[in-house]
Amino acid sequence: MGQDVDDQVFSREDRTAFREKVRSCLDVFSRMLRDTRFDAARPLTGIEIELNLVDESGEPALRNAEVLEEIADEDFQTELGQFNLEINIDPRPLDADGLGSYEKTIRDDLNHAEQRAAGIGAHLLMIGIMPTLGPGHITPTTISANPRYALLSEQILAARGEDIALAIDGAERLRSTADSIMPEAACTSVQLHLQVGPDEFADHWNAAQAIAGIQLAVGANSPFALGKQLWAETRIPMFEQATDTRSEELKAQGVRPRVWFGERWVTSIFDLFEENVRYFPALLPVLDDEDPAAVLAAGDVPRLAELTLHNGTIYRWNRPIYAVVGDQPHLRVENRVLPAGPTVVDTVANAAFFFGLVRTLSMADRPLWTQMSFSAAEENFHHGARDGIEAQVYWPGVGTVGASELVLRRLLPLAADGLDTFGVDPAERDRYLGIIEQRCLTGRNGTTWQVATFDRLRASGISERAEVLRQLTHEYRERMHSNEPVHTWDVG
Repeated sequence: MGQDVDDQVFSREDRTAFREKVRSCLDVFSRMLRDTRFDAARPLTGIEIELNLVDESGEPALRNAEVLEEIADEDFQTELGQFNLEINIDPRPLDADGLGSYEKTIRDDLNHAEQRAAGIGAHLLMIGIMPTLGPGHITPTTISANPRYALLSEQILAARGEDIALAIDGAERLRSTADSIMPEAACTSVQLHLQVGPDEFADHWNAAQAIAGIQLAVGANSPFALGKQLWAETRIPMFEQATDTRSEELKAQGVRPRVWFGERWVTSIFDLFEENVRYFPALLPVLDDEDPAAVLAAGDVPRLAELTLHNGTIYRWNRPIYAVVGDQPHLRVENRVLPAGPTVVDTVANAAFFFGLVRTLSMADRPLWTQMSFSAAEENFHHGARDGIEAQVYWPGVGTVGASELVLRRLLPLAADGLDTFGVDPAERDRYLGIIEQRCLTGRNGTTWQVATFDRLRASGISERAEVLRQLTHEYRERMHSNEPVHTWDVG
């Protein structure tokens, strides 16, 4: 969940003052990168998971406020839609049993939450997009009560000047419009956080960008949206379009989208924050009382509130994060590529692959990003989203290759080396990376299981598509709670 803000109306003066304050924050941040010690002695990792709520019939349950009351756990928070929740897992190092600790913590928290939610007729679902979600579920009336969400929706629609247009061509064709950013709520993801020092940030971010398409290919779990079968990972185009502030004319002029892969490799985290300030007008120009220059001059650590708030309204698939924890500043790469689910063990396996592979690539003597163009990485990203585990991608020294073959032959050993440098227990390393290996060998991830199950249910004689999607959601939820990795799921 983003930073909370109160409901308010913004004036022209607010926007001018906010722009000046953001630029002041950027100047202070530049000095901090040069002179301040950032917390990176024992880097931590983090995981956030966005969840959906369904009722007994498999339809979206618009009850997140009631469910949160029942759960009564500060780790769980609201998200954009009334059918969404988010869980934030306490950060931890990966050494020894860090990955296993994540799995146990997430399972325990979700089991508790599911038990409490079931008492009022709601159930948790970890999936990229709910198959049963329909146009009636993504309207302004289903936005969560937190004022930030309605305000953000209003600002994006005002900047755009017209309704949101959804146009996705995949296995089927979707054409729709929305008068709010609620299609974004359809897209539930996992965010992986990796703490790094200022000198290491650029290498880690570049590495994360280079592998984003591979992550999507092996982790795809969102083939259906608004009743249509679309891309293997439909979250990507859906999210890109749901928060697009540009009219058709601005797109034609080359104005950059707020959901952004980026356009170049970077040499510093400063490059990304500077792009934010240079390219994107404020959506939520909320001013903080802090004078960052004065705080820094006094020997204290500024929060840089305006800079971080502005950063939170620019949706990079790998986002730079500045935060202050215990009076100590730190930096993180926030990886936002992956869909939620299918199971907790699949989620931790995806995290192990990401953390290990980024670690190895960031330490290479000859960086990967000196051997491939940024546009090639972006093409891989969209190939992975559209085609999933069958995607063809480009890789230096290999050329065009199947994503599964690339993972099996080249990337899994690199990810294993990276986990070793973190100090991960070898048995844990092999268990989680083995799940990625088996996905590639079997060709089964969340998307391929959903599509195969949909086809089987249609062939069984169920004529109504809505009923097929409800049955699909039921079967998915049952298997999700088994915590058996998706490559082992049968399709009946």
